[in-house]
Amino acid sequence: MKVFVNKRIPETGMEAGLEVFIPDHDNLSHEEWLIYCQNTDAILSIGNEFWYDKDFFDQCPDIKAVALYSVGFDHVDIKEANRRGIPIGNTPDVLSKATSDVAFLLMQSVARRASYNFQKVKDGNWGHFDPLHALGQELYGKTLGILGLGRIGFEMAKKSRKAFDMNIIYHNRHRNEEAEKELNAAYVSFEELIAQSDVLSIHANFTPQQKELFNGPVFEKMKDNAIFINTARGGFQNEKDLYEALVSKQIWGAGLDVTNPEPMSRESSLLGLSNACVLPHIGSATIEARTGMAKMAAENIIAFSRGEKMPYCANPEVYD
Repeated sequence: MKVFVNKRIPETGMEAGLEVFIPDHDNLSHEEWLIYCQNTDAILSIGNEFWYDKDFFDQCPDIKAVALYSVGFDHVDIKEANRRGIPIGNTPDVLSKATSDVAFLLMQSVARRASYNFQKVKDGNWGHFDPLHALGQELYGKTLGILGLGRIGFEMAKKSRKAFDMNIIYHNRHRNEEAEKELNAAYVSFEELIAQSDVLSIHANFTPQQKELFNGPVFEKMKDNAIFINTARGGFQNEKDLYEALVSKQIWGAGLDVTNPEPMSRESSLLGLSNACVLPHIGSATIEARTGMAKMAAENIIAFSRGEKMPYCANPEVYD
């Protein structure tokens, strides 16, 4: 079976029985990527710059399986994959701790204006002691609101509860009884979530219906001390509206590991703000997480090549 891997990743341990094709450079054009896909049976797909939709599957009719090097699969048309009987693998759980670490890092960085103050040191602008300049805020006993209290959100909530004794509220499609029992988390409506959160952290799976869910009217309903954190998908936020909310002090600050669009332009007005911290989508960027993701993606491909079910499948209904 021919397998196309579009970027180099940590050692996958794929069997010698598979023909694995890896291009000699990472930045493939859409045309180059499509040519590789048209000459393979399965894809181990890294990144979300390419879309797996009806148009793709029409142009690549021989594709029989896709193993994503990610937990998210919003760049895949699952209904179309199901219609064609194509299993889509992903990598759940293995990056939950690493990604929640970044959300936790951003929360603290924004609360204490860390990136702004670090830049002052780099610029040689330390200055004299000013008791009123660029003050941060403490997180002890504050309310953490989570949109999407799944695996990553649970890890973020657990850290925040233990470190700062934060109260946990959340909004989900379904109740999370484990979080309610272990962390005393309270289920609330979306309107209550945005109104009550001192820190609002997004950990939900992104869908087209949630495009720019966080926009001007939503930011206006948030607390003026609120910190907005997004480590999920940049499509959740309207960044022009976010900028206006930060400049007008409708909210306290924002920490982003994902942007809209991505990558963020170096000219983005958000980068000039003292109350914003932006990272280049490093949620899973640890040796442990990335190696674990490679192992899971390889296991999905290997299982498929043997005629077995993918062990980590985003659309298990394809096997029904």
